[in-house]
Amino acid sequence: MKYQVFITGDAERDILDLYDYILSSDSIGSADYVYKNIKENCLRLSDFPSKGHYPLELERIGITEYREIHFKLYRIIYQLIGDKVFIHCVLDGRRDLQEILERRLLR
Repeated sequence: MKYQVFITGDAERDILDLYDYILSSDSIGSADYVYKNIKENCLRLSDFPSKGHYPLELERIGITEYREIHFKLYRIIYQLIGDKVFIHCVLDGRRDLQEILERRLLR
């Protein structure tokens, strides 16, 4: 069964912000590489949406409706609802994510 993948506005902004940051601190090649791979990882969830694991920051407080996958340092946080996958966040894993995840996913 194929699932539909939707990238929310917040997640799209995250991806574009990461692109801009990498572009300004590294090169267009690196920025393109990360952008392409993050998008591909998101779209692959259409075939295997349950492959991710629960984000520890949310699981600790009893929230298990969100999952995450990784590309390099980046965490892709998503929710599976029926036959739809909603990408909510694409975040740098070096950041303190507890507050970001609570603010974004619980609002």
